[in-house]
Amino acid sequence: MPARPALIANEFWFMAHDDQTGRPRLFGSALNHGLAAALLAELYAEGRITFDGGRIGVLNPWPPKDWLQHLVLDRLTAQPQHADTRTWLAFLAATVGEQVTDRMWQVGLLEPQQVGRLWRQRTIHVPTDMNVAAASWARLSVDLRFTRRLNSFDVVLAGLVLHTQLDTALLDGTSLAVRTHLRQVGAQAPPPVRDLLADLGSAVGGSVLSHRT
Repeated sequence: MPARPALIANEFWFMAHDDQTGRPRLFGSALNHGLAAALLAELYAEGRITFDGGRIGVLNPWPPKDWLQHLVLDRLTAQPQHADTRTWLAFLAATVGEQVTDRMWQVGLLEPQQVGRLWRQRTIHVPTDMNVAAASWARLSVDLRFTRRLNSFDVVLAGLVLHTQLDTALLDGTSLAVRTHLRQVGAQAPPPVRDLLADLGSAVGGSVLSHRT
């Protein structure tokens, strides 16, 4: 069967979770804001929306094939009076974790497992293929450590990693030069994506302060 095209929110989910246990590598708010930004980045890549000055603009309301992209675009289109990017990131973050997990489960990337004692069980989702789940983490870690040029997909993925502070784990033990290279990679993203990532960084920065206090 032909390989499914990678979706940025799916790949960020893998980056932000352990490839064997499915355990999150980020605290909830940073994870969910990152997934929300990744979904918006998918719509940008599809030519449906753009970002400018902290605001989202709908370019093409025609429904995408992907059901989750379709759902998000419908909401953006239905409420043009609300265009603030950080407002939409916060709104989408409330449900995006479950939605992206469902999308990945539907195509066989994740499987549910019951954990905990009988009277306190909960459902977690674990990658069905550890190699698939670890691929983006391994690829990005190596490419950044060797300061290689990234393709456009990985430039966005690296930006999401940087602005959710996942780079602390991804680049653990690396030199200042490698971390500087990651920031330079983020600057290679198209201006609308840089605008989105800046709003993501502000949102996550605020949530980090709240998390620590």
